Amino acid sequence: MNHPILGEIEVVQSLRARRIAITVRPSGDVRVSFPRRVSQRKALEFLETKIEWILRVRKRLAAQQINRPTPLPPAQQQVLIEELRRAAKSDLPARIERISATTGLRYNGLTIRASRTRWGSCSGRNTISLSFFLMTLPEHLRDYVIIHELCHTIHHNHSAQFHALVDRLLGGNEKALRQELKKHTIRR
Repeated sequence: MNHPILGEIEVVQSLRARRIAITVRPSGDVRVSFPRRVSQRKALEFLETKIEWILRVRKRLAAQQINRPTPLPPAQQQVLIEELRRAAKSDLPARIERISATTGLRYNGLTIRASRTRWGSCSGRNTISLSFFLMTLPEHLRDYVIIHELCHTIHHNHSAQFHALVDRLLGGNEKALRQELKKHTIRR
């Protein structure tokens, strides 16, 4: 669909969507997804309320692209990925175990993946998945992501109680660390 201000946008009704969601990709492309119970007209009305936000996100993403280093040749990229994978398997299991013991937050398993969309996640069964791209972050941000995911073993949402727990465990620094993490992106 062609929008008069945003240009071409993708509008998708999704079986999995629980709410209307707007995604701005690094390329600047915009996607609006919405659940079955919501009409396309309502989804587009919601989009109209978010135009200023979308334009700000596009501007931020464009600045990130300018500051992003030039991509490595495929062979070098593969070597870097293997180095990150080895470093993650060496560092992250001991790190999460230490933080789990310190905080008293228990998890049922750990997987280390090549996720390029999330630093980490926690399943409903309290299995934590961490991206090996965490190894590109400073140690204190790795710890922040791990604490964030461990807190999901108690609160499987982003409620006020969840954020209060994360903030308490981080000595009142959750907001600052979250803002700092937003300055980092997973290399694509």
